[in-house]
Amino acid sequence: MNDIHELLGRAADGAGSPGFSTGAVYARADRVRRRRRAVVSAVAAVVIAAGAITVPRLGGGGGPRTSVATEPRPTGSPTTPAPVLTGTRAERLAALLPPEVGEIEQVTLLALIKQLDPDEVKETYLGPLDGQYAIRKDGGVGYLVLTYEDRATVESKLGRPADPDEDPCPAMSGDTYRTNCVREVLPDGRVLTLWNDAMRFRGGDEVRWGPELTGELVQRDGSQILVRSSTGFESTGTQGPLLPAPPVSREHLRALLTSPEVLPKTP
Repeated sequence: MNDIHELLGRAADGAGSPGFSTGAVYARADRVRRRRRAVVSAVAAVVIAAGAITVPRLGGGGGPRTSVATEPRPTGSPTTPAPVLTGTRAERLAALLPPEVGEIEQVTLLALIKQLDPDEVKETYLGPLDGQYAIRKDGGVGYLVLTYEDRATVESKLGRPADPDEDPCPAMSGDTYRTNCVREVLPDGRVLTLWNDAMRFRGGDEVRWGPELTGELVQRDGSQILVRSSTGFESTGTQGPLLPAPPVSREHLRALLTSPEVLPKTP
């Protein structure tokens, strides 16, 4: 997960019968047009209804913000298709998290810590929900950092693709900073690992990060998804006090990492 720390630093029914009369053909065409108009009207009604429940953006500050309060994600039977998420990245992320997480706003951590204009910091995202998010709750501010890395990105960083057969937990057994490491092999062959990190070190610019929950999902194609659920940081660019616990729990972080919405759409 060192790479995440460096962030501080996707009508025809066949041939007609020759016995058809011209009048029958016109009558059939008229029925087809009526059916099409009915379908269009039904679709328009659904779109209008969906627009009526769109999550609003919360105002504040000197300009537009993309912060939202989380709302419960629609549920259904296992055969129900996943809902199509719309809106900003913060709004789409909020739709995947429970309401108690808090208010979510997309930020740029490097800009906060270095006191830069966000437009000066160039970020490249491969995943549809990749980004750095401030999470405000009860007066404190934590952060969630989500990063999808395709096989080529992992190979350029590690010199090899991500290996789902590798178990990072034993390597952490002697690390007193990282605890509660749990590795889980999912039914489809992907491997999810979650652990707690006390973050007992100082970064550049005297940045001190609070404890966090860290996750890694390695896929069979050599790509991976990395995530940090941080209680926050203390430095000149801090947005508020540390949260008492990571804003996204282990249970909800697992659900987020295994959600298809965090992956780029395949062609």
